[in-house]
Amino acid sequence: MATAQFLALSSSSSASAAARPRARRAAPSRVCAAGSALASGEPARRLAAEFDPAIPLASAVTPPSGWYTDPEFLRLELDRVFLRGWQAVGHIGQVKNPNDFFTGSLGNVQFVICRDANGKLQAFHNVCRHHASLLACGSGQKTCFQCPYHGWTYGLDGTLLKATRISGIKNFNKNDFGLLPIKVATWGPFVLARFDDSSQDTVDDVVGGDEWLGSASDLLSRSGIDTSLPHICRREYIIECNWKVFCDNYLDGGYHVPYAHGALASGLQLQSYETLTYERVSVQRCESALAEQEDIDRLGTKATYAFVYPNFMINRYGPWMDTNLAVPLDATRCKVVFDYFLDESLLDDQDFIDRSLKDSEQVQVYYHKTDDRSPSTTQHSSHGMSNKTHLIEDIALCEGVQRGLESPAYGVGRYAPSVEMAMHHFHCLLHANLSG
Repeated sequence: MATAQFLALSSSSSASAAARPRARRAAPSRVCAAGSALASGEPARRLAAEFDPAIPLASAVTPPSGWYTDPEFLRLELDRVFLRGWQAVGHIGQVKNPNDFFTGSLGNVQFVICRDANGKLQAFHNVCRHHASLLACGSGQKTCFQCPYHGWTYGLDGTLLKATRISGIKNFNKNDFGLLPIKVATWGPFVLARFDDSSQDTVDDVVGGDEWLGSASDLLSRSGIDTSLPHICRREYIIECNWKVFCDNYLDGGYHVPYAHGALASGLQLQSYETLTYERVSVQRCESALAEQEDIDRLGTKATYAFVYPNFMINRYGPWMDTNLAVPLDATRCKVVFDYFLDESLLDDQDFIDRSLKDSEQVQVYYHKTDDRSPSTTQHSSHGMSNKTHLIEDIALCEGVQRGLESPAYGVGRYAPSVEMAMHHFHCLLHANLSG
């Protein structure tokens, strides 16, 4: 959540240009497999049961460190949490026009989202039905998906158009070998997928806000989160921590801000912080301490930070919106995808964009790992939107927490009852899914 706060305040406060460690950009990497046989293992379920959601917040202890370090526990999460129900996977700007597509993965699920020639939103498992090669990679435009291995070709509606060199094959019906569908829909500017339900019964490819967001839907709509703002840019980072560590950091009610982000804290009225919890959503709100009317006009005075269970964060402030998606890679690593959106009326106001992002554009720092995992830094100028100083601070915090969780000195912790309500809510939702 501090990511959005810093962007909202950056044009009214001066950030230090000191070099800081940089997160490594995302690169192709292995992901954990989610399989029901493995995911339902008894040790992982026993580990889930070590957290008791019935204990009141003031008396509760946090989940044990094994929730953040055990590979079998992550397999359970993938099966019980990520591969059930609606999951945010992208934004509509990625599939705005016919023939647009993008790919992604979640656990062992490889998927492709596209718009067919008729403009219908489609989603499929990104796997050739011949010998299992991945069909597409990255994003862009295609009129069909041709397997790079043996040339089998599929339409953007999933139908098998061409199966090469199959003369003599018996008992083969190409209608039985189309791409396997995944349920897909949108809410506001977001693309959602549901991996446990391949039916296509949504109307006009739009999912109801209540179905995805529960009773928080109205509040988020009133906050402008369902507005289709133009997409400005995307950044992806590999962070060496469990995906929940990043989420916990977002959900601590601003607890860490005075200690980790001094410049940011000076621009916030932390006493105004409030947290609201709903079925699968928590919302944090805080007023800024902007002194100039010009800043108030540009950035607003109050921001909304919404966490949509299990791993999607939406930050709305003034004319800006950004989102964070924490995708698990393995038990101790995650990829975090940042997307930035801006009100259409300001797209041509380069001066506004430059001033709003100035502090985050001045320095790009590079992260080098040593054997003892200590960071060293190098400073470079940047003319584009680069890593945000406070984001790098958050990444360093998260990676430090992960190392602490892996230490034999730590078992469980405690909650600060006045601020960490959203974090406890998150852990209770996880427990419910993992124990069900």
